[in-house]
Amino acid sequence: MSGKPNEQTNENSERKSLNFIHAFVEEDLREGKNEGRIHTRFPPEPNGYLHIGHAKAIHIDFGTAEKYGGMCNLRFDDTNPVKEEVEYIDSIREDIHWLGYDWEGREYYASDYFGKLYDFARDLINRELAYVDEQSSGQIAEQKGTPNIPGKESPFRNRPSAESLDLFERMNKGEFNEGTHVLRAKVDMASPNMHMRDPVIYRIIKHPHHRTGSDWNVYPMYDFAHGQCDYFEGITHSLCTLEFEVHRPLYDWFIDQLMTDKYRPRQIEFNRLNITYTVMSKRKLLQMVKEGVVKGWDDPRMPTLGGLRRRGYTPASIKNFINSIGYTKVEALNDFSLLEFAIREDLNKKAPRVMAVLDPLKVIITNYPEGKTEELETINNPEDASMGSRTIPFSREIFIERGDFMEDPPKKFFRLGPDREVRLKSAYVIKCNDYKKDADGNVTELYCTYDEATKSGAEAQGRKVKGTLHWVSAQHALKAEVRLYDRLFNDPEPDGHKDKDFMEFLNPDSLKVITGYVEPGLAAAKPLDHFQFQRIGYFNVDPDSREDQLVFNRTVPLRDTWNKKQ
Repeated sequence: MSGKPNEQTNENSERKSLNFIHAFVEEDLREGKNEGRIHTRFPPEPNGYLHIGHAKAIHIDFGTAEKYGGMCNLRFDDTNPVKEEVEYIDSIREDIHWLGYDWEGREYYASDYFGKLYDFARDLINRELAYVDEQSSGQIAEQKGTPNIPGKESPFRNRPSAESLDLFERMNKGEFNEGTHVLRAKVDMASPNMHMRDPVIYRIIKHPHHRTGSDWNVYPMYDFAHGQCDYFEGITHSLCTLEFEVHRPLYDWFIDQLMTDKYRPRQIEFNRLNITYTVMSKRKLLQMVKEGVVKGWDDPRMPTLGGLRRRGYTPASIKNFINSIGYTKVEALNDFSLLEFAIREDLNKKAPRVMAVLDPLKVIITNYPEGKTEELETINNPEDASMGSRTIPFSREIFIERGDFMEDPPKKFFRLGPDREVRLKSAYVIKCNDYKKDADGNVTELYCTYDEATKSGAEAQGRKVKGTLHWVSAQHALKAEVRLYDRLFNDPEPDGHKDKDFMEFLNPDSLKVITGYVEPGLAAAKPLDHFQFQRIGYFNVDPDSREDQLVFNRTVPLRDTWNKKQ
């Protein structure tokens, strides 16, 4: 058979899989732009911790360079020293590496180019394309007009370039107070695009910078610094979110004034990542941290990459989630359940199945020899035979889940009840003969018998047992703190209500801390190790875990229960 039909099918499949960004990139490659180079960048502001929305940007920035054999820079946009911390820089590096990407030594800062940017600003002044304005921010905003009404020119717009140049240099020497002078680009006060109406490109900030100290008293605005840094670094494709689409004409205008050859970066915008039951605003996340709603930036309920990592999400699950929702030009609100599906699908293949009991009810197997312990074999993950098997101890007294017993069970309850049989996972069939209750009527112990002939899953005497329960040996089980994390908000759009504060929608049950029992082999588990607690959900070891106190976080239940609640 000829290989051509398959080749054609593969080509069609590849063409369909292209997102619109990669379609633009391939168009540029076909046209030979920028000598066929592909060079992207990820430009975070070091004023907070990265969240899953940033992961979408990281994935397209680094992923595009990887796909087309190009390069991706890490460039910190450190143009506002008041809000920036080295702590944030360190966390950003860690998060990018955790996602599986590396900038291969190409770590840059907007502050690397402060000198070049300052010289470019001076050049714009000399060419009468920029001027120093002495009005207040309120006056400047008022003069800008509206999208339908042209702005009014500043009374300083046509001041001599020599005068603006002198004032700009004195601004940088620290002769003026913050807010008294700004440098504005002279573009078009009648433009329908408000960003083109003589934007401010430099302002006075008298605050030490984490890298340059007190060398500068003027700092460039994002719109001025971003495109020029792209140009200085040879970036070919500047990928950013949709709110910057209206900034693109200004981005291009600055490049037009700066470029000296045919090379120019191309800005392409894509939709932000928005997820139900979540807030993404750095300001709101910071508010929750400061007010103690969460226990820091890496609280497992937070959408930060540190929080997701601590909760047990994997880089693969986050990438698969991002790939599933794609990149478009249309803003969308993605259901949180899609992210949960991605982590279930990933951990289903790689997390060992272990046994843990979170709401213990003691079972005494009356016909099992006292003092006897045997090791029973169980497989680690039926989805991956290469993960092998392990042994777990079995003894006369075990714990099962309280919810796996009912005194008067309905017909379709296939777990334990009086005179009912179940199979214990990887062990025996047991039958409940009696039970004990306390003064309040709560069942405290079950008395069962086991059938030795049913060991290792063998069915004896033709009996068919429908229910299979997980369990742990009471004698050998390890006590563990289990943190049952859930969604932080109980409204799908907590910050979408104009008349209500997003804090009103906090989920009071977003964290429950209980004590459970786990099989003894988990004593060797390390922080961030993943497990499936059989019939319960996916969990991982929290960094708080110690040799004398195991701590587990619930990553996600085995099934989506939220859609059933709504």
